[in-house]
Amino acid sequence: MRTVRRLLYRDIVWSVVFVALAFLSLFFFIDFVDELENVGRNGYTLGQAALRGLLEQPGHFYELFPIAVLIGTIYSMARLAQSSEFTILRTGGLGPGRALRLLAALGLMFALVTFVVGDYLVPLTEQQAVALKAGQRGGLSLGTGGAWLKERRPGRASTPDAPAAGERSISVNVIATGGDGALLGVRIFEFDTDGRLRTRLEARSGQVLGDGHWRLREVQRTEWPTPETALAGLPLQQQSLPELAWPSTLDSTVVAAALLPAKTMSTLDLWRYTGHLAVQEQAVQSYQIQFWKKALYPLACLVMVALALPFAYLHARAGGVSYKVFGGIMLGISFVLLNNASGHLGLLRQWIPWMAAAAPSGLYLLISMGAFAWLVRYR
Repeated sequence: MRTVRRLLYRDIVWSVVFVALAFLSLFFFIDFVDELENVGRNGYTLGQAALRGLLEQPGHFYELFPIAVLIGTIYSMARLAQSSEFTILRTGGLGPGRALRLLAALGLMFALVTFVVGDYLVPLTEQQAVALKAGQRGGLSLGTGGAWLKERRPGRASTPDAPAAGERSISVNVIATGGDGALLGVRIFEFDTDGRLRTRLEARSGQVLGDGHWRLREVQRTEWPTPETALAGLPLQQQSLPELAWPSTLDSTVVAAALLPAKTMSTLDLWRYTGHLAVQEQAVQSYQIQFWKKALYPLACLVMVALALPFAYLHARAGGVSYKVFGGIMLGISFVLLNNASGHLGLLRQWIPWMAAAAPSGLYLLISMGAFAWLVRYR
């Protein structure tokens, strides 16, 4: 059994590595050519363009590795079937259940590799790629409306002798980020429990510190009086400050999650950010779907090897290896399309997040097991 395992694993692993390298080479070439138009702008060099392309490769590897597993495994199993090696293995005692267990163990190894790359390497390289892009463009634009964050905090008393006001809601808007990571165009709106605007801060730039404060620069502060104090004659107060230390529970992790793409976050970061959104009573379903997709995506490798196993039971004359590999490519593309569409459909139809994320893998696993059972029984 050890010899059979070594034979199958060596052949499949080399095929998967070859397919993965082919994919990465193609996508590096595409990314590098796409970056060439920026060379020479703002000191952007050819070396930085190549570095940007390299930094994108772990993300491509994470997205494409299950397809590489499918194509490589199909190629290996189809080649073994064509040369009658798999028939000899079956005659020697390699039953369907044992073959399924062998490939399932290999699929779990591939899933572990996918998880490690997606949770540790991809967030690091994607953040560096975003920082490189921001440095080349002098900042990172967050769209016309910018990015919004929200927090709640206990109210403060208007005077030392007065009781504290109720809970306050704070909305923070950031227009862009600078090349050095600074927040640009920061606007902060503070509302009381009745929904009345009490304080507005407008800062040219800001920086998230590690001690629970934001450092705001060139600040315009406006404070509105309550209806009671307005009746007493307290006017609108405006201040111009060169710098302000603004206390906030929004740390750098939460701010980065709100400003940067979701692919720059690990599974744990997504879990923490969804918890923050739930506490702040913000829309959370899209990030819940992203979390479950991130958590379940490595298991797609297990589904891919299960999809590839039926190809070993096809007769050698039932199409050459090239036709079977082409079929594997079509299966992989359809899986990626369905996996991407399920997230949007789940968000549109308000599906349970984990079901929306698990539906494509579950469907393809059922298809593979149905094809496997039919081939073993009737072929």
